Amino acid sequence: MLHLKPVTKENLDAVLVLQVNERQQRFVSSVAESLSQAYVYTETAFPFAVYDDQTVVGFIMMGYYEEKEYYTLWKLLIDRRYQGRGYGRAALEQGIAFLKERFQAREVYTGVIPDNEAAKSLYRSIGFEETGLFENGMEEMRLKC
Repeated sequence: MLHLKPVTKENLDAVLVLQVNERQQRFVSSVAESLSQAYVYTETAFPFAVYDDQTVVGFIMMGYYEEKEYYTLWKLLIDRRYQGRGYGRAALEQGIAFLKERFQAREVYTGVIPDNEAAKSLYRSIGFEETGLFENGMEEMRLKC
């Protein structure tokens, strides 16, 4: 059963070795880079290991973007060994549920590299829509909760 657990010293090593396929690497930050951002933004970043039972299969980080005053899907990565099994969608649904339950989020935003069609398709399947805003090489998408 898929579930999220906060990244801690107990699961850090398993999370740090997660990698996407080579062709996806330009779309996704490394887990180490993401965790360094979470460290700096400790009050507004919420990093989770994605588990299938006892196996770490991915990483997701939700956040609050203070400058724009909205909640975000900041990072999502499913390890190359576990892709194509529905983990990305399930992790995304649970990350959104976390924001709704903990913070009563009414909207969730994310940014996606415009030619990352796999991510866009996943986000659209959950209900995200393009906002028309392009910023820092990313296309903004929004989910109304």
